[in-house]
Amino acid sequence: MLRVIKVAQRRETGETMKKEKDERSFWEKLATLIVDKRNLFFLLYGAAMLFSIFASGWVSVNDDLTSYLPEETETRRGLDLMDEEFTTFATARVMVNNITYDQALTLSEQLETIEGITEVAFDETEDHYRGAAALYDVTFDGEVDDEISLTALNELKEELAPYDLYVSTEVGNNRSDLLAEEMKMIMVVAAVIIVSVLLLTSKTYMEIPVLLMTFIAAAVLNMGTNFFFGEISFISNSVTVVLQLALAIDYAIILCHRYSEERTHMEPREATITALSKAIPEISASSLTTISGLGALMFMQFGIGFDMGRVLIKAIFCSLLSVFTLMPGLLMIFSKGIDKTHHKNFVPSIDGLGRIVIKMQYMVPPIFLILLVVAFKFSSMCPYAYGYTQITSFQKSENTIADNKIKETFGGQNTLAIVIPKGDYDSERALLADIEKHPEVNSALGIANAEAEDDYMLADALTPRKFAEMMDLDVEVAKLLYGAYGIKQEEYGHVIGNLDNYEVPLIDMFLFVHDEADKGYVELDDEMQRDLDDAYEKIDDARKQLQGENYSRLVLDLNLPEEGEETFAFLDVLREDVGRYYDEYLLVGNSTSDFDLSSSFSRDNVMISILSIVFVILVLLFTFQSVGLPILLILVIQGSVWINFSFPYLMNSNLFFLSYLVVSSIQMGANIDYAIVISNRYMELKKQMPPRKAIILALNQAFPTIITSGSMLAAAGLLIGFMSSDPTVASIGICLGRGTILSIFLVMFVLPEILLLGDKVIERTMFAIKPPELTQELEGSMRVNGHIRGYVSGTIDAKVQGVIHGEVHAIVDTEGKKEKPKEESSEENLEETEGKEGQTHENQ
Repeated sequence: MLRVIKVAQRRETGETMKKEKDERSFWEKLATLIVDKRNLFFLLYGAAMLFSIFASGWVSVNDDLTSYLPEETETRRGLDLMDEEFTTFATARVMVNNITYDQALTLSEQLETIEGITEVAFDETEDHYRGAAALYDVTFDGEVDDEISLTALNELKEELAPYDLYVSTEVGNNRSDLLAEEMKMIMVVAAVIIVSVLLLTSKTYMEIPVLLMTFIAAAVLNMGTNFFFGEISFISNSVTVVLQLALAIDYAIILCHRYSEERTHMEPREATITALSKAIPEISASSLTTISGLGALMFMQFGIGFDMGRVLIKAIFCSLLSVFTLMPGLLMIFSKGIDKTHHKNFVPSIDGLGRIVIKMQYMVPPIFLILLVVAFKFSSMCPYAYGYTQITSFQKSENTIADNKIKETFGGQNTLAIVIPKGDYDSERALLADIEKHPEVNSALGIANAEAEDDYMLADALTPRKFAEMMDLDVEVAKLLYGAYGIKQEEYGHVIGNLDNYEVPLIDMFLFVHDEADKGYVELDDEMQRDLDDAYEKIDDARKQLQGENYSRLVLDLNLPEEGEETFAFLDVLREDVGRYYDEYLLVGNSTSDFDLSSSFSRDNVMISILSIVFVILVLLFTFQSVGLPILLILVIQGSVWINFSFPYLMNSNLFFLSYLVVSSIQMGANIDYAIVISNRYMELKKQMPPRKAIILALNQAFPTIITSGSMLAAAGLLIGFMSSDPTVASIGICLGRGTILSIFLVMFVLPEILLLGDKVIERTMFAIKPPELTQELEGSMRVNGHIRGYVSGTIDAKVQGVIHGEVHAIVDTEGKKEKPKEESSEENLEETEGKEGQTHENQ
């Protein structure tokens, strides 16, 4: 009999466990799978990280911001056309200080002998010699990326090493490599700061290795998977790792804290499963605001926004994946160490701040609204820059130092190209003459006014006799050459009846003669052949730079800054000049690039501001189920954005336009999490206590989370800003660090007063759907998580979280709201309770 009872009990226990297993939520089942299969995940991560380490070296990094201009812009079309049609030889501006003119002249002659250098422009004018400083304009044989240019540059530096030397050039100036080296140092400093913050804010020391290993895995995965994009920008390549750490380490901290809470009453495995099942929806919801803010970047016309958006969003997903699938296994491995290394809480209580908030609840909101209006006005007056010449960085590269030094002594350069259809030399000559009349133009060069020999220009049309005089040829030989040229061009009328007056542009005739001599059709003596080869080399270099298969290029040197109202207005003047001669043309240069960027910025600014706010509001609406609360939160964070970008106006410093677009979206998407933390806690606590007491406790509870996450993001931004030599990257870093600090301040000192003052608005705009009041009759084993009022082997009116074995006759509110049962139900429950109690006594 006893054995039968034991078998029955075991069977009943097994059935109960099976029912409990079946009744687990999806997240609990998923968490159990991840924890129990942790060794498989370790193996998968090992393989993925090994691949990522190799794949990170395959990622192509683009250093050219202009390549991200929209395809329809004039600059983008012009650059693509010039790449197809022309050769752009690499150049360098080389300044030698503390040198006499005779020494400088001797050096210029020495530099011309270096293999790989085509030309060294130097004369006694103030353009090249001023105040004991010599400036050489060096032209290389190859383009910027050609090995011959880099070799020649290195030899030039060796030749001038004994002198006070400054070299400004794009040759060997690889931004991505320089930034990669700088980011290594930034990551080391960032790691020290982050570990220090975690030591102060963590609950146990052994959490820190778990957090760091999780992040390292996420960072390596993200860098390796960039390979699938084919190419990313140098900005995305440099800042993503640091921003990924700052933006996503919250997710790992949340899971760590959940585990610590569950570990107080559960074994490591069960604590990890429960913590993970609770953390997955919580972390996923938290990440949505960050992802939505970054997603707004991808709608920019300027392609760099799409590039940064996709790389950073992928970084967030890699972080989520590592936290959800790798970190649980690490928690299991380090569970004993975590248990043994608990330490006291170093984060101070801030109850005093809460009391100050209560006292100032009627004073701070009006002040904030006034500040909001002023900040909006100042931020709208922010002086934006669209090129590199108007922005600086605290850290400066060798090339930047040289460029600034040369500009201080000899002024800057602003080169502009005009691309026009090829062949009409008369129109080209007239256009160049008109352009040179403008005082804003230092020089204008094209085939039509490029000097050849004996005061002849390359585009001058010469008769056979004039050509023979210039080349020191017999006239009859020249006529034969002209006849052959005419036949090749199918201009038979000139060949047959008017050869003496047949005029051919000098450049065309020169190239034809050289080609015929190379083929052996024309025989010249040795001296003439050498002269022809020397002349051909110079003419061919000019042709490659100024004349393509279908288009010609005019090169202008302007004495205007690269950007600004005056420069942009002069571009319109040039377009009027060119339009008088050509229907089809393109203006290409840094000035046109800056103009195109300024045009796209207006649209991108509005687009990102609206989309980031809309995306975040949608997330907040579903999170809080209130219309009023999301608006209040957005108001605070948008205020921090406006205040942040008031600083450039107040400091009278230019702000790179990209910094505004990137940082405003990150602030809206990521910093709003701080406001959400306080608001969530406040909304929960005020159900149990008065609003004033709830806000004090909410601030105290949220402070460790906000200070941990905020200090990391602020530190990451400021480190990038102060340690990067690239002005674009540095500007993004400074704005991000400053914006994060402002967001933390407003969330801690302004948001609480707004929540208290707007409490009625929040309550009246709630739209949660009230579940129907239905009395349920249940029997057996069931998992309950909500408010129950009714009969459960006795009368109950309480919040229940757990498993009930027995009979239930009650109203079950899974939303956690108290429901008032009908009087009939209460009487029935009471009668049923009495009946059940009587039956129980009889059974006993």
